[in-house]
Amino acid sequence: MPKHGKKYTDVAKSYDLAKVYEVDEALGLVKKNAKAKFDETVEIAIKLNLDPRQSDQQIRGAVVLPNGTGVERKVLVFAKGDKLKEAEAAGADYVGSEELVTKIQGGWFDFDVAIATPDMMGVVGKIGRLLGPKGLMPNPKTGTVTMDVAKAISEVKAGKIEYRLDKAANVHARIGKASFSVEQLVGNYTTLMETIIKAKPAAAKGQYIKNISVSSTMSPGVKINVLKPLGK
Repeated sequence: MPKHGKKYTDVAKSYDLAKVYEVDEALGLVKKNAKAKFDETVEIAIKLNLDPRQSDQQIRGAVVLPNGTGVERKVLVFAKGDKLKEAEAAGADYVGSEELVTKIQGGWFDFDVAIATPDMMGVVGKIGRLLGPKGLMPNPKTGTVTMDVAKAISEVKAGKIEYRLDKAANVHARIGKASFSVEQLVGNYTTLMETIIKAKPAAAKGQYIKNISVSSTMSPGVKINVLKPLGK
């Protein structure tokens, strides 16, 4: 068992770790218990009744959180011609083509999201083995392979997050900061959960959502009532 600090232990004693809470109660507890000297990130963990080994039981996509994430994200765009100018005008932090590939091959990864126009994927494919493990490979499913680079950039800057099922059938995502109001966190949580519910594969059997918990960076998780998974 991992050892936790005194603050974590004290927080764990302040409420019932086994109890399930309604959405607003749970997020209120997370806010109350975020006592670090920095603005802690609020995260969600969703256990789904899916088999990640089956191709027809995968879920992956992206969603724009209505209240953002509280984190500024650096966007890199692989493009050429007019699309380069469009990306620059839309606020991309880095734009280019082959020269960016060379830079990344040299170990540079000072960006959080990579976007590419479809005609650049042959070039980007050269560094797929470098971008993939870091979750940076552009993908049509998450809207990061597109000709509408301006829209893609604005969505990322506005609070777009990606989600995907991991090998243990969990989905992890950030839904804001501890400095957000409970209402802002509930809004982000609800938008993400609605998206996850709509993404339920046809091959899924039984109860789709097994458990949900929310936590801040330095605090233990708070369980949410899966029978009422939406913050409504």
